[in-house]
Amino acid sequence: VVISYPYTNYNKGWTFEKFSFNDPSGSFYLKLTEAETVDGWAKVSGKVRVQVNEPVFGLQTGDYIQVCCWLSGFDGATNPGQFNLKEYLASRNVYVGASVNTGDGIKVLDKGGGSFLLATRNYLYNYSNQALFSQAEQDNETGLLRALLLGYRGSIDDETYEAFRKTGLLHFISLSGMHLGILVGLVWWLCGRFGLLKPARAVVCIIVIILFLLIVPPREPTLRAAIICFVFCASAFFRRYPNPLNSLSLAAIILLLIRPTCLFEAGWQLSFASVLGILLLANSIISFLNVRIIEPLSKIIKVSFLRGFILFIVKYNLGIFAVGFAAWLGGSGILLYHFYTVNPLTCFWTVLAFPFIALILCLGYLKIVLALFFPTISAILMFLLNDLAGMLIWMVKLISKKCPSEILIGKVPLSYVLFFYAAILITGWLVFSRIKMKKLVMGFLITSVVVSLGFIKGGKVGHSEFVMTVLDVGHGQSIVLQGGGKNILFDAGSLHSKNIGQRVIIPFLRYSGISRLDAVVISHQDVDHINGLPEIAQQYPIGKVYASGDFLINQKIGMAGFLTKVLNKTGFEINAINDEILNKPFEFEILWPAESVCGDESLSDNDKSIVALITFSGKKILICSDIERFAQEEVLRKYKDLKADIVIAPHHGSAGGFESGFIEKLDAEYLICSCGQRRIEKLQNENITSRLFITARDGAVFVKINSTGGLFISGCISQNLLEFE
Repeated sequence: VVISYPYTNYNKGWTFEKFSFNDPSGSFYLKLTEAETVDGWAKVSGKVRVQVNEPVFGLQTGDYIQVCCWLSGFDGATNPGQFNLKEYLASRNVYVGASVNTGDGIKVLDKGGGSFLLATRNYLYNYSNQALFSQAEQDNETGLLRALLLGYRGSIDDETYEAFRKTGLLHFISLSGMHLGILVGLVWWLCGRFGLLKPARAVVCIIVIILFLLIVPPREPTLRAAIICFVFCASAFFRRYPNPLNSLSLAAIILLLIRPTCLFEAGWQLSFASVLGILLLANSIISFLNVRIIEPLSKIIKVSFLRGFILFIVKYNLGIFAVGFAAWLGGSGILLYHFYTVNPLTCFWTVLAFPFIALILCLGYLKIVLALFFPTISAILMFLLNDLAGMLIWMVKLISKKCPSEILIGKVPLSYVLFFYAAILITGWLVFSRIKMKKLVMGFLITSVVVSLGFIKGGKVGHSEFVMTVLDVGHGQSIVLQGGGKNILFDAGSLHSKNIGQRVIIPFLRYSGISRLDAVVISHQDVDHINGLPEIAQQYPIGKVYASGDFLINQKIGMAGFLTKVLNKTGFEINAINDEILNKPFEFEILWPAESVCGDESLSDNDKSIVALITFSGKKILICSDIERFAQEEVLRKYKDLKADIVIAPHHGSAGGFESGFIEKLDAEYLICSCGQRRIEKLQNENITSRLFITARDGAVFVKINSTGGLFISGCISQNLLEFE
């Protein structure tokens, strides 16, 4: 039985998608009832995630289907900061994935499945989509409206999504409890204008809540808000005042009873922490602002008419600011722990964005109702909604570009997060007999929070050791070099994994607290070394981009030409690589290609790729890129005494790519192969005397060299820590 609407992943944000081997993929979830075995059909139960190698159309929740597929488990994260799909699905009791080659492997047995609830949900979802977007074009504005009103973010372009993330306003397009709160508040107010008493209003609001839950995805923030609204409506029947903390606690208990593992998810934690922050801190912040701003302002303005109007505007904005600041205090520790950033100006941007959000929600839900009775008025509202969405997108993008709204810290220890929340509770709730003592304690705690965060950030970007991370990108190469505050990215590409810039490299940079790349080095123009670069250039400040002379010669043709055009549009030029530019605090020497082979069409691109030797505290690392036998022989001939402690294997460890004795002559202690799963068994069977690390088996490989020459190397998955002096 299909239990989720099919989603199509078009990889719209991936620049190199046009060179991908596969069509856009589709995915959905199934609730299993039967599986065919060697003894016939057998009753089974459980949920399966289905992945189809092409878009899936025509399926709805409740459809009974038969699927011919391959079953397999899921891979966990193999790089720090990478989204862990296996862990995420396991928390939802999904442990098996089904891979379907084409849509022909799916056979529909029964439409709708005969369930009244599912049929009702499908009808309401289709009606809402039709009522909202039947006259709309598929553009950025429509994508934002679909996220705000229906909770489906798949149509938002990457630039808009990134702008909302950087400004800390991403919760607005994640269908948080605020959306349901605004809807129920609007319905409650309208019912009051029509003269309905509280019990009657509660009945109408409960019906609206149920309809809302049937239309939108059942995410934790929405369910949490629904439970709180149900409690509020129930209180109207019994003529009681609901206690907000009790209502929030009840929502937490119910959701944990339904699915206990949601306690460990960032979305659940962030949802409840933000609301708890509002409940505990918002009134105190409002009182403080009233004393400091409202009361002095009311004394300054002498004209009564102006005083009333100005105070109303100021109170309204200060109220939004206070609620936003309280929510920020409640959720910022969770955001920092899971997403490695601090957005200190979010509460200010909330004041600017909230009027647009509230107006879009009110008009959008009104449009759904009017489409049934007054379709012409409903169609006119679409123009207004598009304009509001366009203005909101423009404003958020402008803020994200012009204002430094995000401070990237990197992964922080849990102890710091606990200290942060302890400081908030002590500051907000501890009673002091003297006001001076309270100010002194508050100042100390705030200073401690800020200073300790600075130490954490400084320890990540200012360490004296040299650190190299060979990321697991499948068959491809991406290496991050760090030392003395300098960060260099050597290649960013993969042959089979899609959009690794967005999915692997940027998450690792954020996890590591790297907010700027001093240099990006392109070894050569093969797609498995460059197809992740455009997304990195769009989102990350980069000092300069370097490539070999051969790459510069071919800048107008092939992959080199395509990448050059893309980077030029982003504002980057590709420069000829220079040893001296990249030197200090570690030596970075370019050994190959020689000027004589640049532009030589008789040689492959692989044999003209960059070979770099890195030296730090007496230890040497050789990055061989994709050089094959000819280049390997030339490197050994040109540098007869060349030795290295660690070698990044030529051509990802390809069996046919080693010149006889190449690795042995380098006398390498460790060999690192950045390859896909298919190469593991062959590499393990080869007669290699060096200790072997394979990214497809060990995950990302870390190398750290300290100031005394001590070398540490380990794999992200195997955690096989090796050390020698």
